Amino acid sequence: MEEIDFHHIFELGLILVMIAAGITAIAKKLKQPYPIALVIVGALIGLFNIPILEPLKEFITEGEVFNFVIITLFLPALLGEAALKLPFSQLNSNKEPVLALAFGGTFLSFIIIGFSAFYFFDFPIPAAFVFGALMSATDPVSVLSIFKSVGVKKRLAVVIEGESLFNDGLAVVLFNISAFYLLSYIDAGWAGLGSGLWEFIRVVSLGVIIGGSLGYVFSLLTKYFDDYPLEIIFSIILFYGSFLLAESVHASGVIAVVIAALIFGNFGGKIGMSPTTKLNINSFWDVAALLANSLVFLMVGLEITRIDLMEKWPLIFAAIPIVLIARSIAVYTSLSLISNFPHKWKHILNWGGLKGSLSVALVLSLPRDFPAREDILILGFSVVLFSLVVQGLTIKPLISLFGVKAKEGEHQEFQELLSQVHRYETAISEIHRVKQKLYITDTVSEEIMDMYKKRIDMIKAQLNELYEKYPELKNNQLTTLKKHALYAEYDAIMKLEKEEIISSTLAEKQYDAITDAIVNNEEK
Repeated sequence: MEEIDFHHIFELGLILVMIAAGITAIAKKLKQPYPIALVIVGALIGLFNIPILEPLKEFITEGEVFNFVIITLFLPALLGEAALKLPFSQLNSNKEPVLALAFGGTFLSFIIIGFSAFYFFDFPIPAAFVFGALMSATDPVSVLSIFKSVGVKKRLAVVIEGESLFNDGLAVVLFNISAFYLLSYIDAGWAGLGSGLWEFIRVVSLGVIIGGSLGYVFSLLTKYFDDYPLEIIFSIILFYGSFLLAESVHASGVIAVVIAALIFGNFGGKIGMSPTTKLNINSFWDVAALLANSLVFLMVGLEITRIDLMEKWPLIFAAIPIVLIARSIAVYTSLSLISNFPHKWKHILNWGGLKGSLSVALVLSLPRDFPAREDILILGFSVVLFSLVVQGLTIKPLISLFGVKAKEGEHQEFQELLSQVHRYETAISEIHRVKQKLYITDTVSEEIMDMYKKRIDMIKAQLNELYEKYPELKNNQLTTLKKHALYAEYDAIMKLEKEEIISSTLAEKQYDAITDAIVNNEEK
């Protein structure tokens, strides 16, 4: 057995980190999307013979190394970080387009690309649908980095991020079914179709159960510790533990991580994390995600250069439009039944469905003797490269063309004053909490609270001036406050009815009256 030189591996890893960090820093300084810069530089390094980097290229482009680093090491961290910071309220308010794209869109894209590869490329059935699964996975990292730099509307960013989080899990499930079980299901006829559907449901639901259970347990743990280094360790164990546990029982590790991180970030953050803990956990995963993303896209660029594209250009030029057309059909069809979803946003979601590291890692994980593996590799890598470079570089002008940037707001000063009041009042609440927990005396706490209260009084005076100058600001706040008050009234009647304090008949009358008031309030 060949001895592993860990010292040499560490040196190569450090060189890779240094290159990735340097490129990322330059791209951020120039306000350009760093994933695209990393892929391009990685490809250039792979194409040219640079003696000092040859050992690094040989190490990274080993299929097993690339696959382990992307899927086992980086994927749980990237998915966990994204889901951890995604507010459930925003995801829930956009659940219709997210679920339509993640489930309906992914499956539709998978079917279209799979049948197209079977008929046009003469791929064996498993290979055709493996390619369909690979090309149905989207990578939001590049497009979200562009969204942040341009300032796209928050709802649009939430939809594309939410789609990708669940889409990745479904694409992996479809990939595994296509690669290893599809032929046996086809041979079994209708019974095979039932078996395939059951396997899909089993893998997804088991991933949800594992992720949900672990996310809930680790969220409860945060109630008993106010120690952010320890709680960061909890989050690491949760993300990797849920992924590995789900994979060990042949469930979806990707879905397990997403569900676990969503619960930990929202439920755990609400019941057990102090503001200090939230800040430090988010900061830790910001660093981890930036490092992982930087390394991933540099590695993708290096890996792409291993593929011999000669004599495959006709296939490549056919594959790219097929994938683009399938994405378009998937997006417009799945969102066609969603009301109040701007048509311009559909164009951005369509062109912004970039392919990335997950597609590359999955194709490299195929067994060496898998039918048409080399062709899938070539087509997969070519589409990923086209997606990241061409689509990634043109999405920014497209956003400007369709005018989907977030509005700065007609009353920027008003927004700034509101944010300051909220900051200071939150600070006062935290002072009360810490005071009770650490037995801080009134003499100490009142001094700092007086400072915050004086600031709040000054801001309130400025707000009153703005209300007089712009009456619509006050009216908007009154409308919002009335709406929430009416929702509270509705909830109060539900509790009275549930406890049988009032009759259902009386409750119905109250519900109707409150509903009418809500409608009238929103129409004003």
